[in-house]
Amino acid sequence: MHNVKPLPAYLLQRYHGWKATGYKENQQWYRRLATEGQRPRAMVISCCDSRVHVTSIFGADQGEFFIHRNIANLVPEYLPDGDHHGTSAAIEYAVTVLNVAHLIVLGHSSCGGVQGCIDMCQGHAPELEAKESFVGRWMDILRPKYDLVADEPDPAQQSRLLEKHAVVASLENLLTFPFIRSRVDKGDLSIHGLWTDIGEGSLEHYDHNTQSFYAV
Repeated sequence: MHNVKPLPAYLLQRYHGWKATGYKENQQWYRRLATEGQRPRAMVISCCDSRVHVTSIFGADQGEFFIHRNIANLVPEYLPDGDHHGTSAAIEYAVTVLNVAHLIVLGHSSCGGVQGCIDMCQGHAPELEAKESFVGRWMDILRPKYDLVADEPDPAQQSRLLEKHAVVASLENLLTFPFIRSRVDKGDLSIHGLWTDIGEGSLEHYDHNTQSFYAV
């Protein structure tokens, strides 16, 4: 594979800086993680967006969160069809092998994936309608929720509402997994929906009883 290149110099410099400080000062902790394995209490499903930094939001250290990131923090429905399902595989591992106690779906403001879904639903993104568009087919998970925001006249508010519906859709789809439903029903696993405003640094949680988001 002759086109695979070495790391850019700035990343190498950052790595060596971390190895000389962050790693060296916590060497025993890293070795303990390596030998004893991971025991995260929670799995977080968040967006690939580079501005969403889960460990910073919660001040988490290595080993605390099992994190899976994808476009628009979406969870598909349970579909054991023998195909490739990266998100479902990560969820299965977290729940059935790592036995996490909490499953958290974290949405965010200014989500490009959600905006792409809006554009597609409004007929402004033919490239996403193409069968070969991985992003478009992934956003089909959220597409049924568009009808709930279609009449919102303010584009910014429409995006924000659909971002939160993306969280709710993922929570709904999580409960289609039998191994999740059984653990939730027994009280061995809890699921949580969150949405963060990147610019404000605020965090909101979803209340199932009122079907609304509230500031934490």
